[in-house]
Formats: sequence, C-alpha cells, structure tokens
Amino acid sequence: NCVFRSLNKMNFITRLSALCLRKIKLQQRHQSSRRPAVPLGSRILTDPSKVFEHNMWDHMQWSQEEEENAKEKVAENSLVKVKWEEQEILPEKRRGELKTEEISSEHTKINSTNSFSHKNEMFKEGEKYLKKIYGGGSTLVQGYVYNKTQAESLTDNPQGKNCGEELGRLESFPGSDATYRILEVGCGAGNSVFPILKVLRDTPGTFLYCCDFASGAVELVKSHSSYNSAWCSAFVHDVCDDALPYPFPDEILDVILLVFVLSTIHPDRMQGVVNRLAKLLKPGGILLFRDYGRHDTAQLRFKKGHCLSENFYVRGDGTRVYFFTKDEVWNMFNSAGLTEVQNLIDRRLQVNRKKKVKMQRVWIQSKFQKPLLLSLKNPEETTERHPYR
Repeated sequence: NCVFRSLNKMNFITRLSALCLRKIKLQQRHQSSRRPAVPLGSRILTDPSKVFEHNMWDHMQWSQEEEENAKEKVAENSLVKVKWEEQEILPEKRRGELKTEEISSEHTKINSTNSFSHKNEMFKEGEKYLKKIYGGGSTLVQGYVYNKTQAESLTDNPQGKNCGEELGRLESFPGSDATYRILEVGCGAGNSVFPILKVLRDTPGTFLYCCDFASGAVELVKSHSSYNSAWCSAFVHDVCDDALPYPFPDEILDVILLVFVLSTIHPDRMQGVVNRLAKLLKPGGILLFRDYGRHDTAQLRFKKGHCLSENFYVRGDGTRVYFFTKDEVWNMFNSAGLTEVQNLIDRRLQVNRKKKVKMQRVWIQSKFQKPLLLSLKNPEETTERHPYR
C-alpha cells in the first residue's frame, strides 16, 4: 500500500507539474491581445511564404547553414572579453537600484493572462488525494508525515524532549499546515505569482513561497491586492548565499519553479545553487526549469566587449546572462541527485510582422525529480522508515 500510494502521489505531482510548466511561456512583445487560434507548441511553419502571418512558430528545425552562422556570430562576439578587473559583482547600491522589471529581463515577460484558469480541477483532485493519504490530523514536514499526538508524546521522556521541541519549531514556519507546497525562485514583480495564487486561494492545503534578490520586487508582490499570507510567503533571498537559510525546512517542497534565473548567476556558482534547491524538494518533488539556450537570438546580438567568459555575457544595465546546452543542464541537476523527467531544446521562430524581422529563439525546458525514498525492487517490502513517518 505504501508503494502504491507513493506511485500515485508521484503521478499526481508529475501531472500537476506539467500543468504548472505550461504557464511558463514568454509574452511576445508584438503579440496581439487576441488569444491564439492554436495552442502553444502546435503552430508549425510548413509554408515559408506565410512566415509573417503569425508572431511565433513552434518546433523550428535549423539548417546546417543556420547552425554554422550562429556559431560564427558567437565566436565573433566572444573575441573581446571584459577585463578581469572589471568583472566585479555589481555594488550593493547599484544592485538595489536596478528596476525590478530588469532583475531578470526575460523572466518579467512571462504571460500571466488566463494562464491558470483551467487548472482548478487538478489542484482540487490533488488536494483531496493528499487529504485521503495523510488525514486531517497530520502535518507534512521535511517530506514526512508527523502526527501531532505522536510528536507530543516524545516530550514524555528525556530522549524525546529535544526531538519534540524540534518538531514544534518546524511546524511554526509559514505554510507548515499545507500539504502541497510550491517555490518560485526569482519571482520579480509577481507576473507568475498571481496566476498561481488565483488557484491556490480556492484550493485548501496548498501554499506558495516566492523569493527574489531585489527587496523592491518582493515589496511589490506583498503590496498586491491578491497577496495573502494565508497561502503565500514572499521573502528576500540571495540563492548564491549558501549560509542564508530559507524560511522553511528542507525536503518540504513539491514543486520548484526556476525560470530565467540560473542564467543570471556566475557559472562557477550555478552548481551550488542547484544543490541547495535540490535539498528543499521532498522525495518525488519536481523542479521545473526554463532558461536561455545556446545560440538564442539574445546571444547572437551581443557586441564585442560584452563577453565575460564562454557563453556568459553582461548586458548594458549590468545584469549577466548565460546560454545553456541541454547537456550542461542535465549534468548540473544530475550532480545534485535529481533524475530527468524532461530535458529538451525549445526552438521557435519569433517574427516582427511590422518590421519583417525574424528571430530564432532557443530555450531549454526541463523537469527533474528527486528520487523517492521507497525501494521498488520488491513491492512486498519497504525500505527503512523514518521514525516519525
């Protein structure tokens, strides 16, 4: 039964994560307000003469010539590197002055319109399922189910006293009573936060954490009319600071959204960030990743003198950006102990119909999962159980 419940839970998380990932789409600067006639991912360009009939075409295949031209442009704009002495982290004052919409320029273009309106039933289904498994008298902490009466009983003996106090501390964090928890890293001004909250506020048992380096961005989120501490906790956090604790314990998150954030971090620090985020996921939890891919138009447009290191650039406003390959992404998350569910290159053709300009967009879209603690080798047996699970 334990194995069966875990498999069902994993299937639910996978389905819900897929729905969450669908809302992570870029708002096209020149897109009309009219809803697209076909869903994203299904608009295929079969007749080149019709290229300017729509703003975006999906699943583009690059010719060998296009691949070679892209490599040449990257080699050219990487010839002149920014001097080492100038490659300093932005001063604290300058970082604080950056406009919140520029903290992650692509991230803030995420489309928040009607992106979660059709997901209520899936959330309700998941909430009912988790209630059925865990019951009304349990609290999900550290990836395990702690029964409150069992925790209280630990205080009856000296050996269990400290353990009981620790459980009490863990149960006091924001969202401690939730059964399904999501974290968005690099929330910016909340373009993705509020569509999620629109669902969560009608779905008991769910909770959203969201953080950003910029205190101004976090304040904008908290001042929004849709923000409510009953189902959301927004906080300032520097993901590069390993010594800075999160306002909740490890292994409690079901989903982490990491969208156009990792590319802003120095390549030498990326693995540490991923490792720390992996610790926050409960067994079976999903990390959803989307970011710039190698040879995206944004990379090809850089001029000489903006390259910091290989495939890593600085923009005019001082923010940095890295362009990933699929293998690099896999290596990072695999090294953090996560297993691949999806890892693909999303190639699209974005067009400016007024100016007749075509732009080849390349993004990496991935889902990685933290392995379950249960052994599935023998369905009749279970692995060692946590003393309070």
